[in-house]
Amino acid sequence: MHSRGDIILVNFNPIKKSNEVGKIRPALVLQNDELNKGGYKTTVVLPLSSQLIDDAEPLRYRVKAQQNLLKDSDILIAHIRSVDNSRIIKKLATLSDKEVQKIKNLLDEVLT
Repeated sequence: MHSRGDIILVNFNPIKKSNEVGKIRPALVLQNDELNKGGYKTTVVLPLSSQLIDDAEPLRYRVKAQQNLLKDSDILIAHIRSVDNSRIIKKLATLSDKEVQKIKNLLDEVLT
C-alpha cells in the first residue's frame, strides 16, 4: 500500500500524445491517505524525470537520489495524473512532509 509522499515505480505506457509522460518511471503519490488506504482504484501522482533542468520551479522540483530512487530526479509538477493502481509496480522512497508541502505549494502556483 502506498501513502502520500511515497515515490513509486509506475508503468505509464502506452503514451497517448507526444507531450505526455510515458514508459516505466518513478512518480510521487500526491493523493491523500484516506483515498490511498480506502481501496480507491486510482492514485493521483506526479511523474519524475531523470533528465534534469536547473532552476525550473514551479514546473519542476528536484529530489536527490535516496533509498531505492537511484538517480537525482525532477518531479514534473504540471504533469499531474491519475493512474489505475494496477500500473503501480513498487515503492522506491518516501519524501519528508516538508518536501511534500513544498510540492503542493508549487502545484498550487501552477494551477492558480
